[in-house]
Amino acid sequence: MNPSSLYEQSHKLRGIVKYVYKKTGQAIFDYQMIEENDRVLLGLSGGVDSFSLLQVLLMRRIKIPYHFELFAVYVRVPWIKDESKILASYLKQYGIELIIKDIDIAGEEITCFWCSWNRRKIFFELADELSCRKIALGHNLDDIVESILMNLYFHGEISALVPKQSFFGGKLFIIRPFAYVEKKDILRFAKSFAFPPLEAFCPYAKNSQRQAVKEQLASLASRFPHIKKNIFRALSRKKLKVNYLLS
Repeated sequence: MNPSSLYEQSHKLRGIVKYVYKKTGQAIFDYQMIEENDRVLLGLSGGVDSFSLLQVLLMRRIKIPYHFELFAVYVRVPWIKDESKILASYLKQYGIELIIKDIDIAGEEITCFWCSWNRRKIFFELADELSCRKIALGHNLDDIVESILMNLYFHGEISALVPKQSFFGGKLFIIRPFAYVEKKDILRFAKSFAFPPLEAFCPYAKNSQRQAVKEQLASLASRFPHIKKNIFRALSRKKLKVNYLLS
């Protein structure tokens, strides 16, 4: 059975699946994330975000009117359980080969920034090898908002993850198709699919700066439901308002 038939028989565009599919499509269209004949490298961690993004991209590859190729890479690190065999088996049903890379940690102090930097280096090198112009990551709206607050709180600057980020003079782009989708909706979306139960848990994340911001944002969002979307919208607003305190 080909991948298209496998998907079409088991899932239809309705409910939360339709919602996430449409919001993702809107972000892809607004930022021209995926174009005709693109070669797209997906960073697949085994977490719910990257698995869900894989499914949406498979859906779009079937339904949209232009062709693009999809590749998947899994980066192994010693402190997270190796799930590469399960991931490779899952991808095989869709005709996608899993590319496995390892991070060299010899003599290094492990931090979230160090890990992220090295993963990105691997993605860049592999994208160059495969002639991929786009690297797709599973960052969602929550991740983008958290990055704004983290940079403000801990680095004293106003910057963020962006939906589409250019590198090397436009030769390569990181794209985040879930930029318009909140984490809670991705979790609901994932329940519609038989993702393998993985343990993609990082022991360093629990005490990270991101976790502290995540908890604060969750507390605020429980009282003010639109706060995350409002912070995200600030990225596209060019007007800077400065209030002067008069003595």
